[in-house]
Amino acid sequence: MLRQTFLHIPGVGYRTEDRLWRAGVRSWEDFPARKEVVRLPSSVGRRIEEELDRSEEALRRGRYRYFAANLPAREHWRALPDFRDSVAYLDIETTGLSIGRDAVTVVGLYDGRRERSFVKGVNMEELPRALEEAKVLVTFNGSRFDVPFLRRAFPSLRLDQLHVDLMHSLRRLGFRGGMKAIERRVGIERSEETAGLSGFDAVRLWHDFEAGDDDALDLLLAYNLEDVVNLESLADLAYAGLRSLCLREEFVTADRLERASARGP
Repeated sequence: MLRQTFLHIPGVGYRTEDRLWRAGVRSWEDFPARKEVVRLPSSVGRRIEEELDRSEEALRRGRYRYFAANLPAREHWRALPDFRDSVAYLDIETTGLSIGRDAVTVVGLYDGRRERSFVKGVNMEELPRALEEAKVLVTFNGSRFDVPFLRRAFPSLRLDQLHVDLMHSLRRLGFRGGMKAIERRVGIERSEETAGLSGFDAVRLWHDFEAGDDDALDLLLAYNLEDVVNLESLADLAYAGLRSLCLREEFVTADRLERASARGP
């Protein structure tokens, strides 16, 4: 989808991108041969050609910052397949909801292969290094919660990645409510030990751990890691739906996406 995208080019908005698609310019490679069909002003055409050369170079070199800076934030999902090997599915737990008062207690990371937990007072200082190779962050409500908390806890932490906040991506497809509610709608099941737990339970479990209950920490970590692993499935769902919505293909509503997900590939 990234190579079908033109929104990162200065002066190109949704209407112009749609004109390009309708004229048969379905990828960057199509533009030189079909630019006359689109009938854009010559200055715009030259700008697109120049920027597409930069885009190809940036993608070839894995320069995610180029796309993070120029692509509208709500469209960062388009880059998911192209940076699949550098995705960090991320979720945090805290002592409460106040960024100024409460602390980060647990951070879970998943890259599609390996699950990692970072715990306050144990190994939390290793988190910045673990995020060094990430080019895309995938969260649920991370733009309002996870990322601001992490910026305060780690002022020097590099958080310049492309960021796919699935709460907003899935809302565009008709999915409302929290992550757990959406999981249930699309058939993602939790383990018996974590089923029914919520963010409020995560706060309680941390306090129980601080009071000496090591089992509480084990349960908290299991709960958090299920969050980050399930983000991958939700990201795949969001990508498929939003791509279809953009290109006017099949199923774009929440109910149709659920049925398609249930059928499987």
